[in-house]
Amino acid sequence: MNTLSRRKLITGGLAAGAGLTGLAVAARLAKAYGLLPPDAGGIFGPGETLTYAAQRLLTAHAPQRNFPRSMISQNPFAVPIAPPTDAFKRSQALGFKDWRLTVDGMVARPTSFSIADLRSLPIRNQITEVACEEGWSYVAEWIGTPLSEVLHEVGVLPQARYIVYFSIEPGEWESIDMADALHPQTFLTMGMNDGDLPVAFGGPLRLRVPRQLGYKSIKFLQHITVTDSMKKFGQGLGSASPEIGYAWFAGI
Repeated sequence: MNTLSRRKLITGGLAAGAGLTGLAVAARLAKAYGLLPPDAGGIFGPGETLTYAAQRLLTAHAPQRNFPRSMISQNPFAVPIAPPTDAFKRSQALGFKDWRLTVDGMVARPTSFSIADLRSLPIRNQITEVACEEGWSYVAEWIGTPLSEVLHEVGVLPQARYIVYFSIEPGEWESIDMADALHPQTFLTMGMNDGDLPVAFGGPLRLRVPRQLGYKSIKFLQHITVTDSMKKFGQGLGSASPEIGYAWFAGI
């Protein structure tokens, strides 16, 4: 996006301070430059659009803070999870050797990856904060392979705009745009604090999206679909979160 385009959108954003008319101006500018979030419709749509567009223009490549090891939380909070199913227990008993991550959709080479396959890709670590919309947070070391490595393996088609990802837990799914999908801090996480990723924190596989609030970091990841539109998923709002009142884009 060129400087003029940035100036127009930021000007529209400043106009939003004048009220709903300003928000509508900003929304129209965002639409013109392809910066509408999937949940742009409805009463809160202009505000959601302004937030998303402004963050994408100003912080598209910015990293989340990487903390020193001394700041890792001693007792990180594990959100309660549903009781494991029999199928999950069987997989856990096998050390998750049968766990698969399927990647399909707008890719050249749809692929099913085992945990061992993922571990064979470049492994990175980061010490970042999980920030919950409910107000709590903790810092942990996350170990895994950048999502971009897997997307490179499957060959994402150029028209792709979103990554939709699904948990083994029924109804748990989210999506992110390509800016976050290709960001080096977006991890397919298999480890935490120098060990395997505990089940309580989403093991054996969790998508870690540190630039957004915690609900975007889906646990028990099993399926990723690459797409150019969110209209055919759920209610078309981008994820399960806006269907229950949260924003699709939860940037921090």
